[in-house]
Amino acid sequence: MQRRHFLNLLVGSAIASQVGWPRIGHAQTSSGQQPTTAGPMTWRNWSGSQSSNPSHRLAPRSVNELLDILSGSAYRGRAIRPVGSGHSFSPLVPTNDVLVSLARLNGILDHDDDQCRARIATGTLLGQLSQPLENINQALFNMPDIDQQSLGGLLATATHGTGAELMSLSGYIEGLTLVTAQGDVLECSRDQNPDIFQAARVGLGSLGFVTDVTLQNRRPYRLKKTTEWLPLDDILDNADARAKAHRNYEFFYIPFSGMGFTSTHDITDEPVSETEAIDQNDGARDLQQARDYLSWSPRLRRLILGGYMRTLSTEVKVASSWQNYTSARNVRFNEMEYHLPTDNWQAALREVIDTIESQFPEVFFPIEVRFVKADDAWLSPFYQRDSVSVAVHRFFEEDHAPLFEAVEPILKRHGGRPHWGKLNTLTGADFEDLYPQWQAFCEVREALDPNGRFLNPYLTRLFRQKTHTG
Repeated sequence: MQRRHFLNLLVGSAIASQVGWPRIGHAQTSSGQQPTTAGPMTWRNWSGSQSSNPSHRLAPRSVNELLDILSGSAYRGRAIRPVGSGHSFSPLVPTNDVLVSLARLNGILDHDDDQCRARIATGTLLGQLSQPLENINQALFNMPDIDQQSLGGLLATATHGTGAELMSLSGYIEGLTLVTAQGDVLECSRDQNPDIFQAARVGLGSLGFVTDVTLQNRRPYRLKKTTEWLPLDDILDNADARAKAHRNYEFFYIPFSGMGFTSTHDITDEPVSETEAIDQNDGARDLQQARDYLSWSPRLRRLILGGYMRTLSTEVKVASSWQNYTSARNVRFNEMEYHLPTDNWQAALREVIDTIESQFPEVFFPIEVRFVKADDAWLSPFYQRDSVSVAVHRFFEEDHAPLFEAVEPILKRHGGRPHWGKLNTLTGADFEDLYPQWQAFCEVREALDPNGRFLNPYLTRLFRQKTHTG
């Protein structure tokens, strides 16, 4: 019997034994957002939580065309926002003015074999990059678990994978090209325009257009990925040690089950191979079904899910690094993720789990926990701090606001910094407290774009509201 059919059988048996108990169904979205009237120019992000009707949507085919957009009379006086592939949940993109995609500026532009570096156009999707890098005998040090983001977007938000000794992808930038509001083309590195470089490595698209970056890479490598189902206490008791013992380590806790699964990656010379694995999209749908029919009894839900997960065998996959890091995410969701200090993440996580399991029986998406090494980009959430990331999710058709409103104060109280691409309610004053170089970033941003041409309403509130002076 296939694994997921066994779970369906268990859920069905539980339902049959309790005839008359209704399924919970799901709450419709009512997070307070005003719907955007759809039109030919409407933009929406992947989950549908952000949308806008820009007056123009442009996709220049070259840097010269981008310069024409910035200097031309057609768009003079209009705000301009860069857009990637729409995988951010926070309101970084929405604008009623001009939306510009660099999707036509893509591919590897140049590479240095001796230093193992590559200069890459930022309109390149991550999923389009790995094989071309391998063709020039290079590979990224690390990757997130989704590869549909544009390189520019994921670097602008410090998107990351997992690994206690591995930085976010922004940490591997060695140089970048920035096109400013005045039409200047600036080459930036630690030695050339160093302050702009440190600001633009995680710039939120607020400084100008980063048209290409030079990444420090490494030689291609093969990973052995091992996925194992374990009780939560076992996971937490050994998480820090496992994170140190493996090149990449993360885990997912399944709410209302007492169980989770760990995922480790280690460099190997073993031949390519793969055992039977659960499809994550099918798994999410199965958890949703268990929620729908068993939410009336958290005890029975835990018994069914926990018992089922204890029957699951370890999964092993050996493949090229980029084939092991990422997976398709076809079940959409909204997400909140905070990056916590390494000394108190477990206390925060336990409080988050207790809150969900006592107040939100409708939640079924796993809680994700990852480990990230410190870097020195000014607005990186990992600035000068090794961190553990805790992410909570809510199905895209359901109202995420009550859950996130309950969880966010916990993550804030434990010193968390939010992922720039995930939902949060922090203000400029909050970020000023969290980031030692916040004011330095604001000064660079103001000097590069004094008229706020690259700001939308959200970024205007962050950078131009009155902040306290300490």
